[in-house]
Amino acid sequence: MSKSRAKQDWGPTEPAFRRFLEWLDEGKNSNGERYLDVRKRLVRYFDHKQCLPADDLADDTLNRVMRRLDEEGTITDASPAQYCYIMARFVFLEHLREIRPQVNASDSDLDSAVFGGVGNRAPELVETAQERLDCLDLCLQKLSSADRNLILEYYRGEQGDKIQRRRKLAEQLAVSTNALSIRACRIRTRLEECVVTCAAKS
Repeated sequence: MSKSRAKQDWGPTEPAFRRFLEWLDEGKNSNGERYLDVRKRLVRYFDHKQCLPADDLADDTLNRVMRRLDEEGTITDASPAQYCYIMARFVFLEHLREIRPQVNASDSDLDSAVFGGVGNRAPELVETAQERLDCLDLCLQKLSSADRNLILEYYRGEQGDKIQRRRKLAEQLAVSTNALSIRACRIRTRLEECVVTCAAKS
């Protein structure tokens, strides 16, 4: 059985869960209170990111940490709470790729539009595809929910489908297609500026 297949087939067991609770408690028996506290904080994290299945993503995060602990016996990369938050970041990025596959690390229309707009302002700052994705993810989360949904929907789909999708989006917002284009342009400009700032800090 391949390693990836084994991970897909892995499921929490009672011994693995007990070991996980002991690891979270760091030598102090909290009777499960530490687990509940960490899970609550993870749910709040995903809620803040406006992920609808926040509870599911929190459980997925904890299960992944539990699986690694079960496979390796110990985790020394960070403290238990810190490691759970690190894993939550990976789960969040995977979730973003699943709900908007058009925004990926290499060839999305939105990615191209934003970084094409960045142009000469920061060509050397974002050197890798992963850095681009990280900055774009961060900047998208800084938008209001309405603006984020608008810009993602605006760039979603193939070229032919995109035209119809934009017309429908304009109808839903009760604006003309020209007004929609102007709004999308303004949001994209804000994303460009945010990406430049993000890249400069990386």
